[in-house]
Amino acid sequence: MNSLCVVPWTLLLVLIVGYASARPLVYPLPSKTDKGQKQQLQTSRPFNVAHRGSNGELPEETAPAYMRAIVEGADFIEADILATKDGVLICHHDVILDDTTDIKTHKDFAHRKRTIEVQGVNTTGFFVVDFTWAEIQTLGATQRYPFRDQKYNGQFPIITFEEYISIALDAPRVIGIYPEIKNPVHVNDYVKWSNGKRFEDMFVDTLKKYGYKGSYLSKEWMEQPCFIQSFAPTSLVYASNLTDLPMVFLIDDVTVLTEDTKQTYEEITSDEYFDYIRKYVVGIGPWKDTIVPPAADNYLQLPTDLIARAHAHDLQVHPYTYRNENQFLHLDFKQDPYDEYEYWINMMGVDGLFTDFTGSLHQYQEWASPLDAKNSMMRKLSKILYGH
Repeated sequence: MNSLCVVPWTLLLVLIVGYASARPLVYPLPSKTDKGQKQQLQTSRPFNVAHRGSNGELPEETAPAYMRAIVEGADFIEADILATKDGVLICHHDVILDDTTDIKTHKDFAHRKRTIEVQGVNTTGFFVVDFTWAEIQTLGATQRYPFRDQKYNGQFPIITFEEYISIALDAPRVIGIYPEIKNPVHVNDYVKWSNGKRFEDMFVDTLKKYGYKGSYLSKEWMEQPCFIQSFAPTSLVYASNLTDLPMVFLIDDVTVLTEDTKQTYEEITSDEYFDYIRKYVVGIGPWKDTIVPPAADNYLQLPTDLIARAHAHDLQVHPYTYRNENQFLHLDFKQDPYDEYEYWINMMGVDGLFTDFTGSLHQYQEWASPLDAKNSMMRKLSKILYGH
């Protein structure tokens, strides 16, 4: 299997993860040294998108989680971008800090909990927009799910958008980034920048600062690949007037309205809407259970025509989220994530996959559609000897 030129980075990752007292870990901004020619982004098979890094193994959206995903073979590292009270853009999924940080152990912040309506739902917790970057830096990231490894809880800090970009730019091969304009209505309501700019402006300005530009598969884009994603279509339309980077429209559950335009799932997945949104985006990112809905017994029902219709409108499809644990695997796949990848890549024909377990998807793809001649020969030999 291709080594991905990651031996020095693997050592760095071991040192970071192994150093339990490493907080606060600050990832350095991009090195100015010339690292020579890097291995280019593969474009011959569906993209392996590391969902919040390799968060099946390490706390999500931390430097070690992203570095681990790169070592494991990710094509893109994905991040959710929010803003602190003082306007610093950070990598964090939830609008509250409760479920993936150790904030509940910080008694000095106990009085900061409150309730805010977010996307029509009264949400109670410690909101990112209520804390300054200096305060955020005192927190440690924690694992979201109790059935995943808890030993790294509190050891790694939340990182900034710029630090996340730096991890990609300093990687030993070309790594794409896949940042999300997260909850823009909420952020723009509570965070104000002195220059009068919106969250979307600050988001795109950061990408421009580090040289991200170019339409999909252009020379500039291949040098620094980036997809901009959002559940808010108006944010994507707005951002499309600021940059020519490709964008992906995220689609939530069938019961959830878009946060900005209050449109239904049926409206935003109609052919008429695809005709409209394709002017601004190159793809959609739906929840996989809306493409092939599960029945009450946890077996999959017949697939919808969403992928076929999106492809007919020249839109890529990057579903989310693929996870190894039995809690997330439908019974059709016999507790085998490789079976799930086989189904979605070869039967459903997706163009990219958001996964919590980058290494598993990479191992499957190297077996099923290897990029190098040696692995391809081994695959052919296995088919001859064993019939699979």
